[in-house]
Amino acid sequence: MNLLFKALNDETRRQIVELLKEKDMNAGEIAERFNISKPSISHHLDILRQADLVTSEKKGQFVEYSLNTTILEDLLNWILTLKNKS
Repeated sequence: MNLLFKALNDETRRQIVELLKEKDMNAGEIAERFNISKPSISHHLDILRQADLVTSEKKGQFVEYSLNTTILEDLLNWILTLKNKS
């Protein structure tokens, strides 16, 4: 859970999650949407992957990234349990 909060604590990573909500994308497509270096985008994607927020799959010469909605559902369920305890 700590990795999840760390991943979501950064504006760029939250924007990447928003992009992937719309469609699966490769790193180059994601990088085109930002004014930062491709290595920085790769770093952000790695943190999102470590938190299990995104999954990656090699497709030809590219790696395609997808949003893992299961982890978001788990987070929402956890937050709701906190609300119900009060």
